[in-house]
Amino acid sequence: MVRLMFETVVVTFGMFSALPMPRVDWTPRSMRWALACLPLVGFACGGALALWLAVCRLLNLSGLLPAAGICLCPLLVTGGLHMDGFADTCDALASHAEPARKQEILKDSHVGAFALIRVCMYLVAQLALASALAWDKTAALCMALGYVLERCLSGWAVAALPLAKNTGLAHAFASAADRTATARILAAAGGLSALALVCIGRIPGLAMAAAALAMLAWYRRLALREFGGLSGDLAGWFVQWCELAQLAALVLTRALLALL
Repeated sequence: MVRLMFETVVVTFGMFSALPMPRVDWTPRSMRWALACLPLVGFACGGALALWLAVCRLLNLSGLLPAAGICLCPLLVTGGLHMDGFADTCDALASHAEPARKQEILKDSHVGAFALIRVCMYLVAQLALASALAWDKTAALCMALGYVLERCLSGWAVAALPLAKNTGLAHAFASAADRTATARILAAAGGLSALALVCIGRIPGLAMAAAALAMLAWYRRLALREFGGLSGDLAGWFVQWCELAQLAALVLTRALLALL
């Protein structure tokens, strides 16, 4: 049992992060609960952010440097996996084509102009929002929990919602998983993450949880309407948008509360 848990965590981090992992065989047994372990990658992103902010405080670094960690830590931990899906999905959506054609664009390895433009816009917005906030311990912990919550919701969607095709990353992990049990585990983990956000962040934490759920509803509607179901690229697109939405909710609610 311990070996199986170890192999499952290694498979999860081996696929959804850029962190060095020992080599294990990817078998249906080791992949069965990999989706359920996806929130652990969120904890790793939160840990990287906490470490960066601690270094900034220790060295008395200010300006854009603490905010840069909000942009870079998740990308460094994941190797840009979700941003890659975000870029591919932006290209597909910009085509305004039929769902089948959009699926073809998702498979294209080339980066289109619309993807490049959207990624630049995303990073500018993320850096601007992050630089507008004083990153105290509460704000950092809320953002770390946001990384966990968005992965709970992303994994739940892959396990619970229809997939667009019978190939690809999302299908590989969904078909290997016990989808019903995985969806229940991730729903429970997501509920606990949202509750922790509210308890720690109060109103800003509640706003972050609400923003994440709103993004999930938008993601579900768009994926089914525009693509005929979910895919690995769409899952990455959702994680990135959910991350930005939660950051915006944190920054804006804190700014509004400061005015009261």
